[in-house]
Amino acid sequence: MRQLTVIAHAPSSNLSALARVLQEGAAQADISVSVLSPLEADANAALNADALILLTPENLGYMSGAMKDWFDRIYYPCLDHTQGKPIAAVVRAGHDGTGTQQALKTITTGLRWRWVQPVLLLRGDWQADFIQQAQQLGEAMGYALEQGMI
Repeated sequence: MRQLTVIAHAPSSNLSALARVLQEGAAQADISVSVLSPLEADANAALNADALILLTPENLGYMSGAMKDWFDRIYYPCLDHTQGKPIAAVVRAGHDGTGTQQALKTITTGLRWRWVQPVLLLRGDWQADFIQQAQQLGEAMGYALEQGMI
């Protein structure tokens, strides 16, 4: 069974809800889905996944420190073994989110991972439709992985 791993830094109830619906959406497909905190995940999370979804808040115009720490720890162990890895990301941004988006793209370009969905930027004050948008992204990734499209 194909494996989708969500690396989710979810220190708030809203981010936890986003992580949950990413998992629920993806699990509608016939795949295995796991959600890991970047603090508990290691290189095996990326090495063993067929695709990844990254979830991070925007902190001071950048990804969370926990997500950056994960990238620091997995970069070299994954560099030559995960090229072409299909990925998507959700950025929960109280402001603009473009700095976080650019940082994710810079690091993942270095890893030679492959973006299969645009970064989902959830900007500004919390909105109820953020849940639906995240669930739809999870569904799209799950079904694409199940069907061998990614």
